Amino acid sequence: MAKEELPGVLIVDIGGTHGVLENLAALLKKHFHLITMKEFLGNKEEMRKKIQSIFVFECRPVIDQELLESLPNLKVIGNSGVGVDHLDLRMISSFGVKVTNTPHAVADPTADIGMALMLASARRLVEGNGLNFPDSSYFFGISHFYYDPDDLSRSIYGM
Repeated sequence: MAKEELPGVLIVDIGGTHGVLENLAALLKKHFHLITMKEFLGNKEEMRKKIQSIFVFECRPVIDQELLESLPNLKVIGNSGVGVDHLDLRMISSFGVKVTNTPHAVADPTADIGMALMLASARRLVEGNGLNFPDSSYFFGISHFYYDPDDLSRSIYGM
């Protein structure tokens, strides 16, 4: 008896700057046939019929009307984040497609980081670290942590 083919899931890519994390891709592979955006765009006619779901990771791929029109068998869009503000739910539902997300999944870690940032700010923790470890490649003795007092936008303290 032939093994049933797994449903196709569209993802941006695996790894790299914007792709799905490799350990997450391994988990997805247990339940889906992964189709990257590059594969989809390279062979739309064949791939469009296989894709039954889209996995949105870090707001990618962008879900627009053109993409939805090109996927006749699409049933669900799984969003890896908490919010769905980046998705046009009305447009998506007009195609009969469901949207999922993970509310509360990162509520506790977000609160922890918020508290840590407030405490670090109130106690001038970053400045104290600079006095103890003047080399900016160290943060509390841990190397390779990015901290640039002139450009906080690239560090967690720039939130």
